[in-house]
Amino acid sequence: MKGNPEERAVQLGEYIATHGATVRAAATVFRISKSTVHKDVSCRLRRQNPALWARVQGVLSRNKAERHLRGGEATRAKYARQRH
Repeated sequence: MKGNPEERAVQLGEYIATHGATVRAAATVFRISKSTVHKDVSCRLRRQNPALWARVQGVLSRNKAERHLRGGEATRAKYARQRH
């Protein structure tokens, strides 16, 4: 998904806000890098659509607060697979 960066920023913002997606998940869906997603939703989206930017920042801050839990769950699953 190349194209116009401003349009892409709005599409990414809507996807993250709607699905509660992480930057990594959005990058996978849109087939772009995590750094591009971050640049789009933190800089370009702020200028393009401040209301959507605020919603996205809420999702991203929640994801950041929960990331240690997702990491712990991934580690737990890894060792559970190794036991069996």
